[in-house]
Amino acid sequence: IERLPESERARLRGLGMDALAQGAVAVVSLAGGAGSRWTKGAGVVKALNPFARVGGRHRNFIEVHLAKSRRVGRMAGAALPHIITTSYLTHAPVAEFLAREQNYGYPGSLLLSPGRAVGLRLIPMARDLRFAWEEMPQQLLDEQAQKVRESLHAALIHWAQQAGEGSDYADNAPLQCLHPVGHWYEVPNLLRNGVLAQLLAERPHLRYLMVHNIDTLGADVDPLVLGQHIARGAAMTTEVITRRIDDRGGGLARVDGRLRLVEGLALPREEIEFNLTYYNSATYWIDIAQLLAAFGLTHVDLADADKVAAAVRTIAARMPTYITLKDVKKRWGKGQEDIYPVTQFEKLWGDMTTLPGFDCAFVAVPRVRGQQLKEVAQLDGWLRDGSAAYLETLCAWR
Repeated sequence: IERLPESERARLRGLGMDALAQGAVAVVSLAGGAGSRWTKGAGVVKALNPFARVGGRHRNFIEVHLAKSRRVGRMAGAALPHIITTSYLTHAPVAEFLAREQNYGYPGSLLLSPGRAVGLRLIPMARDLRFAWEEMPQQLLDEQAQKVRESLHAALIHWAQQAGEGSDYADNAPLQCLHPVGHWYEVPNLLRNGVLAQLLAERPHLRYLMVHNIDTLGADVDPLVLGQHIARGAAMTTEVITRRIDDRGGGLARVDGRLRLVEGLALPREEIEFNLTYYNSATYWIDIAQLLAAFGLTHVDLADADKVAAAVRTIAARMPTYITLKDVKKRWGKGQEDIYPVTQFEKLWGDMTTLPGFDCAFVAVPRVRGQQLKEVAQLDGWLRDGSAAYLETLCAWR
């Protein structure tokens, strides 16, 4: 996007500003996941974590995203509707927190989109644990630490065999036994829970959604990128960034002559991912009418819950399902806790780029815009590489 001629950038920016002024755009922040890499398996809500000092005090992810939408709304002269997707794990805490904070004084519509899908974790297979710990690349520790780690791995493999490989994981608090089933479901949830229908009724000019992960802090409703999406006329435009060594989660590839996103979980070997030049920032610009058409629906059909549910199940059946290992904490009381590996399944929104007839475009954006904070260990680099300073320029605090 930065390489476009200035005249073209001005034209696209004008298109985007016109759409914003007309109320044609809404923001969707995905906050339904467990954030296991950030929380290390703890049953807490990542979106509410005051992760860094921004604008003079520590702020959480939701407050930061609302501040960005507030700034864009002021710039366009029309407040942006902002939707926060939730799940069984995050809905009640997010709703309670926002009520206590009075939505941080956000001037536009702020809606929660409760999840409509949930999964039950499973005891992992011993062979999967061995593959993850013995076949996949691992950092070598010093001799004694390595022995301790290998002993722990052996104990956990024995636990999986004793507990019953592939059986339901139920030996924990109920909320720790369930899991969100991937962010693919978070956009269809807007169709199923009535939030999109409500928003379209309130805002008949609404045409586009900007969907982004809660940890993609640099993403905002940039009129230039919005204008590019409008001019291209695609059903979905995905923002990608140049890859760095710690970027995990797939990227942009050409498969059978077609550009598409390939998820890291779909690759047989981790090192293959490093051959991909661009990393998926998981920020998507979606044309609502074309999205509904892909599901075989119209605006009117959103009132028919059975038809919407059937349409979502039909498309879900065409999406790949990934089996992955995650860490979950089990608290024994009196300050004692253990971390166990569990198996869960996910469907990921990036696989919509493989759907025939669903026109997808891709745009390379600056890294400060598309970088994701998946682990607390990334915060130091995020503060030092200019990303935090860039974020400050995007926010308007109440």
